[in-house]
Amino acid sequence: MRIIAGAWRGRALCAPAGAATRPTAGRVRQALFDMLLHAPWGGRERLAGALVLDAFAGTGALGLEALSRGAGRAVFLEQDRAALAALRANIAALGAGERARVVAADGFAPPTGEPCALVFLDPPYAEGAVARAAAALADAGWIAPGALILAETARGEPPPAGLLAERAHGAARLVVWEGGRTG
Repeated sequence: MRIIAGAWRGRALCAPAGAATRPTAGRVRQALFDMLLHAPWGGRERLAGALVLDAFAGTGALGLEALSRGAGRAVFLEQDRAALAALRANIAALGAGERARVVAADGFAPPTGEPCALVFLDPPYAEGAVARAAAALADAGWIAPGALILAETARGEPPPAGLLAERAHGAARLVVWEGGRTG
C-alpha cells in the first residue's frame, strides 16, 4: 500500500497483520480524491490547508493521503492497538509528526474535538455504522459547519440524507455529503 499522489507519492505505508484493519485500497482512495478534487462541490481549495479528521483511521491512509495532497493538519482517531502502532509508524516514516495528531479513541464514542473541514469515515461495515459515527462525531464537535464527509460503506448500505455523490467499487461504496446531514 502506497501514497498515491502529492508530496509523498509512492511512499509505502505499513499495515498490521490480520483482518482487524481493512485498509482502503489504492484504487478506492484514488476515486475518493478524484471526487473531492474534481466535483462541483469540491475542488483543491477544499483540501488546501484544511484540518482533516480520519476517523477509524487504521493505517492512516486517507488522512496521510490528504496531507500529501496539501491538507494543513490531520487528526487520526483509532482504538485498535495494532492499527495505532502502524499508524504512528506511518506518520513517523513520512515525517508528518508536526502536522498529525493521533487520538486513541473509538469513532462511535469520540472525545470532544476540534471542528474539521474534511472528515473521512471508514468504520467497520455494519448497517447504520456511518450514520452512527457521523452523529457521534458531530455531537463531539469534530465536524465543522459545511464540512465535507467522505465515507466508505458496504455497497448495500443506505446512503445518507443530503448525498452529494456516490460511487461503487467492488464490495465498497463511497458516499459524500455535507456536515450536519447524517440521515
